[in-house]
Amino acid sequence: MAKRPHFLISNDDGIHAPGIMALLEVARELGETTVVAPNSAQSAMGHAISIGKPLRIYQEELPGGLIGHAVSGTPADCVKIATGVVMKTQPDLILSGINHGANSSVSAIYSGTLSAAREGALQGLPAIGFSLCHFPHEGDMSAAKIVAKTVIEHALTSKLLPGQCLNVNIPYLPIEKIKGIRITRQAMGRWMEEFDERTDPYGRKYYWLTGKFILQDKGVDTDEHALAEGYVSITPMSHDLTAHHQLPALTEWPWELPAS
Repeated sequence: MAKRPHFLISNDDGIHAPGIMALLEVARELGETTVVAPNSAQSAMGHAISIGKPLRIYQEELPGGLIGHAVSGTPADCVKIATGVVMKTQPDLILSGINHGANSSVSAIYSGTLSAAREGALQGLPAIGFSLCHFPHEGDMSAAKIVAKTVIEHALTSKLLPGQCLNVNIPYLPIEKIKGIRITRQAMGRWMEEFDERTDPYGRKYYWLTGKFILQDKGVDTDEHALAEGYVSITPMSHDLTAHHQLPALTEWPWELPAS
């Protein structure tokens, strides 16, 4: 009998979020699972890690009698401590999500969900981050589970390579209305921040970060375009932040230091 794959599962919405429960349900059909996730919501933490403070691990009972590991840190912390402490052998595939809310375009930079996946890629492990384009935790996960299972099966059979990371965004539609899957690039866009000024009971001002997303990309090969058309978007991601297209021009600058 072939050895079942072993998945490391994490997220940024917290170990008891409905999204990670949905992903765990799918993963347990396909292999063995280890869950190491934040003990509280860590959305938009990016790739932050905890330095100068201890990380604590708490065992948590999950559905199906599984024992998960809740960590008092960020999503990236969770993957680091999972592979360095919790797990005795390296996972075959890291799965992060299913996030409550899209992580397309520039949101991929801020995303804690994708930071967990990217941390795995940094360690030379294949990883996939899943996001559902719907924020409320009460949302229907049935279509997202079907998509996640399909993508995971392809990653296993087609051999997602060590260090490869996929960003999967799923439109919030019934499965029969999702048109298919597209391989995409990250759309250019930005968040236009607004700060809602409020006053606490003591009369002191504070600010609540709000804003809206501005799409700056008219391409038809982007994650945003695919989602708008009703397709699942899969974007391969890299942790190399070098702007390679800028290297030739910058090399031509007169790089001479002034004489002393």
